[in-house]
Amino acid sequence: MTDVPPDPRAYNFQVTQGAAGSSVRVLVVEDSVDSAETMALLLERWGYDVQIAHDGGSALRVARQFRPQVILLDIGLPDMDGYAVAHRLRGEDLGGAMLVALTGYGEAQDRARAQQAGFDHHLTKPVEPEALQKLLDRSDRSSTSGAA
Repeated sequence: MTDVPPDPRAYNFQVTQGAAGSSVRVLVVEDSVDSAETMALLLERWGYDVQIAHDGGSALRVARQFRPQVILLDIGLPDMDGYAVAHRLRGEDLGGAMLVALTGYGEAQDRARAQQAGFDHHLTKPVEPEALQKLLDRSDRSSTSGAA
């Protein structure tokens, strides 16, 4: 099975932005450069302000500067696993309004471990764009209504 990311131009969904037109900040943490760039293109097309990190250490550095409202975090990273990154993000209050495990690990124990590490949601790859957009819409509504 090959990991061929979808062409983001194929998905023409409603752009999701805050009430004042300001976009929600999303950090994509994915060690596959192609997958990360494809995800970022899709999110940007939807109107999100996106930054990318390819490992746990850079994810922490980018989160400190970018202060994302949503973090899409892969579990299988080269320097530290996503569970450790999530724990550190939550410990430094950098997890944003929504911390999402975006991973190939989809068993019940994986979901439970993600929840214990501080993830708000768990999506198993390949993620359907419609499911991702619904999840992000929730974050957008909470960020524009004043919720953290």
